[in-house]
Amino acid sequence: MMSNFLAGYYLSVRNVVLVTIFLVAGWVSTGVAKEGPILVEDDVPIESGFARETIVSGLEHPWGMAWLPDGNLLVTERPGRLRLVEISADGSGRLNPTPVAGLPPVFARGQGGLLDISLHPDFAANRRVYLSYSDGSRSANRTRVARAIYEQGRIRDWEVIFETNATKSGTQHFGSRLCWLPDGTLLISVGDGGNPPVRLDGRFIREKAQDLSIQLGSLVRINDDGSVPPDNPFRDQQGANPDIFSYGHRNIQGLVYDVTRSKIWVTEHGALGGDELNQAQAGQNYGWPVVTYSREYFDGSKISPHVSKPGMVDPLVVWLTAIAPSGLTLYTGDKFPDWKGDLFAGALIKQSVRHIILNDAGEVTGQRELRFGARVRDVRQGPDGYLYVLTDDDNGQLIRIKPIKGGDTAP
Repeated sequence: MMSNFLAGYYLSVRNVVLVTIFLVAGWVSTGVAKEGPILVEDDVPIESGFARETIVSGLEHPWGMAWLPDGNLLVTERPGRLRLVEISADGSGRLNPTPVAGLPPVFARGQGGLLDISLHPDFAANRRVYLSYSDGSRSANRTRVARAIYEQGRIRDWEVIFETNATKSGTQHFGSRLCWLPDGTLLISVGDGGNPPVRLDGRFIREKAQDLSIQLGSLVRINDDGSVPPDNPFRDQQGANPDIFSYGHRNIQGLVYDVTRSKIWVTEHGALGGDELNQAQAGQNYGWPVVTYSREYFDGSKISPHVSKPGMVDPLVVWLTAIAPSGLTLYTGDKFPDWKGDLFAGALIKQSVRHIILNDAGEVTGQRELRFGARVRDVRQGPDGYLYVLTDDDNGQLIRIKPIKGGDTAP
């Protein structure tokens, strides 16, 4: 029998958004209400009232971050290192020059490498940390998740608890965001495997996002030991992979559970445009590549003639001009009262954080932009109530977003 937790997702499927789009709110102006997703084509208004404070620099393509109970921070670097950022009582930071020991090698090519990190909900007692990464070679690689024990600057007892049941070629679309649900299960995003000409079983690999027998292009849900929860939506469906939670995704790289509304939010990359904000629902099909606003990289043609179909969930927001969404967080702190309950999404191409404004029901009502002038790979709320950003480059930075006070300067 399905748990009440999952049943709530089925009952709350939202296929149609009715919204009047106003330019002042940051949307493309249409003048009339419309059915379907909110379509964003142009730049949005600039957010104000904040300043940036660099905590540390010298991170090499950082990807994910997780706070320890003592207030320090673990940060992954895509080449395969785990770093400790030591945060002092006054809020200043120091990057420990010695990487955390005990990690095995990873496949660090292209978009692959050491990717997300998340602490077990009972980390204070069990010291377990969860890491996603790419494993294999250029001709045969896959997304993996491992758990391990973190103590005194070392990783030990490394245990692979999930890996995709199909290998792929190339260095694209590993997904790899991690998110804990209130029932103690873990969501893992898995990319569709890559763009044409990458193929699997004689067809473009992206078409596997519609194939329930493998996890490419899906959200996966597992228990903390890697086993399959008994109430997963496809567990009893013949030929389907039992750990799939939702499918028809291209490459989810933003994933957060909304504790205030009991919703799962995801941001995912389109191809040439067509990036999406979705609510992930158990058992649902999000359409990729059968329905999409995206276009082909090689000639700009439509990937599909369809942007919506019965039985496939429409996105809530579509960025027609690519922003390349990355990390995603829900703001619940008190440092920015006006931001409480809103989403903040990293944007690699736009070199910014998108502030996605929500009402109490979780409906998207507007959007603003916090500009950084650097590729934003991740954005998270810290235990101190501030937002923190990782920039994705050879000299990546950890940046704190704080309210403007006397003497501060806006970006």
